[in-house]
Amino acid sequence: MKDKPLITIITVTYNAENTIERTLRSVEEQTYPRIEHVIIDGCSSDHTLSHIQRYVERNGGKSHLIRVVREQDNGLYDAMNKGIQQATGDYLVFLNAGDRLHEVNTIEQIADLSNWRRDSANYAVLYGETDLVDGEGNFLRHRRLQTPEKLSSKSFRSGMLVCHQSFYVRTSLAKATPYDLRYRYSADYDWCIRIMQRAEKRRLRFLNTGLILTDYLSEGLTTKNHHSSLMERLRLMIHHYGWPTAIAEHLWFVVRAIIKR
Repeated sequence: MKDKPLITIITVTYNAENTIERTLRSVEEQTYPRIEHVIIDGCSSDHTLSHIQRYVERNGGKSHLIRVVREQDNGLYDAMNKGIQQATGDYLVFLNAGDRLHEVNTIEQIADLSNWRRDSANYAVLYGETDLVDGEGNFLRHRRLQTPEKLSSKSFRSGMLVCHQSFYVRTSLAKATPYDLRYRYSADYDWCIRIMQRAEKRRLRFLNTGLILTDYLSEGLTTKNHHSSLMERLRLMIHHYGWPTAIAEHLWFVVRAIIKR
């Protein structure tokens, strides 16, 4: 198994006792052994840590690694930067409380892609599709924004076409590209764009796995602060793509939000 990639899964938690168990079980049940699970807890005051401790105890003799960091942070994206700093795998992905890997063999399927094994040195990002689930983990729908067959930094002009939790990044690239803490709601959108821009400068490629990779809890920070998120997203689109593209695409975001109601 040493020739197989080590995949780091980063889980950021804070008072997540109602959803964290689903995420921990999802990682625990993976058939692929070369997994490093980094858990960053922002000093939860509920029973989150108890769930994490039981998870560590259950998996003490198993092959995948678990690293838990419990300390104060300056918000979600600061905690995610802490997770990146802790990661030692070849690739990393974020799977936060309430999210889960789509199948018990999701990571194994990624690692077994023949073209991924042959050309792994050339891939900056591995990506796939996402399903949305509710607070109980029940399927809601496929994500409306579909992943492009061929991904580039320009793809995100139309929004975040790849869900953050289905965006596996080469760890060395992630360490060189921390989240920008000036953004409160959309630093993940900015981060993905900058990851792709940096990769393109180095002539690294992006691999579409063709798989549904993640069941994503559709009740996150961005969902709860939809208006503020849209305004911050507009600022980021202007920064990365210019005024004309940003205004046109942002108007479509508003129309789409109205249609969804």
